[in-house]
Amino acid sequence: MTGIISYGTYVPQYRIKISEIAGAWQKDTQEITSALRIVEKSVPNNDEDAITMGIEAGMEALRAGNIDPKQIQSVFVGSESHPYTVNPSSSTIAEILGIGPDYFAADLEFACKAATAGVGVTCGLLDSNKIDYGLVIGSDTAQAKPSDVIEFTAASASVALLLGKSSEKTIADVKEMSSFTSDTPDFWRRDGSRFPSHAGRFTGEPAYFHHILHEAKKLLLESKLAPTDFAYCVFHMPNGKFPQVIAKKLGFTQEQLKPSLTVESIGNPYSAAALLGLSAVLDIAKPKEKIFFVSYGSGAGSDGFIFETTKQITKWQKLHTPFAKKVKKKEYIGYVEYLKKMKNL
Repeated sequence: MTGIISYGTYVPQYRIKISEIAGAWQKDTQEITSALRIVEKSVPNNDEDAITMGIEAGMEALRAGNIDPKQIQSVFVGSESHPYTVNPSSSTIAEILGIGPDYFAADLEFACKAATAGVGVTCGLLDSNKIDYGLVIGSDTAQAKPSDVIEFTAASASVALLLGKSSEKTIADVKEMSSFTSDTPDFWRRDGSRFPSHAGRFTGEPAYFHHILHEAKKLLLESKLAPTDFAYCVFHMPNGKFPQVIAKKLGFTQEQLKPSLTVESIGNPYSAAALLGLSAVLDIAKPKEKIFFVSYGSGAGSDGFIFETTKQITKWQKLHTPFAKKVKKKEYIGYVEYLKKMKNL
């Protein structure tokens, strides 16, 4: 069965507190943190971008999976912040990782669900026996206009999933997958624009909630499963509040959701957000536990997956540094330094 062989994560060490950003714009810190349920976010260093972070996560995934890079036959990179408009991130990352030259490659864009779209494509290639192993990376140095509300949440991180069909190596099987898509312009950036634009509160009810609810209900119906059949649930995290609201609407408990809420400690790294939540869950999951997963990307759509861990996950966890430990390595910076690192000053 197609499944996850291994995964890698990378989070920059720099952090800025939400209070620091709020203070710079003379806004109420308590009001913002209460609404967004985030207290700090990750910030890339001057030499970090979607490619360099993707390489870091990819290296960990290959090392942990003990797979020869030459066995990788597809590389898909999802991001909203590819360093080049013309020149693929996927081929650069693959070259550095020692993959190739016989592999499918593409850079994917679908807002925050670009990487999960890559997971779906890779599963299709695996199920049709076109490839044996595929690498999917979600990596973003999320951008936001200074003083805009998304400046409080837009963060940076990278996640790499190594997918395959090896029964001896798979740590989590893909049991079900589907998708739900519509033309909903809640978030966009025109060619040449420095920062993205968004439709304010419209990004919530008719966008995020509408798409995740429809995809989640469809996934439950097709799988003939109920929320109580799952040990964990993972939803896209544009802030700390939305996933908690959606979990409650669907009948999941806080205990099922809490382990995935990486947004609380690093913010929203766009294409990496949902997969980072999945990795945090896989860090602690036990064998034969089901994980309910629904991503979201503005524009708009949701990808849904049901994963079930295997007996290999326990052994794999002993060889892997969990997200909870990585995220503790951090250094706080002020707002001016933050603007410099984001190249906004």
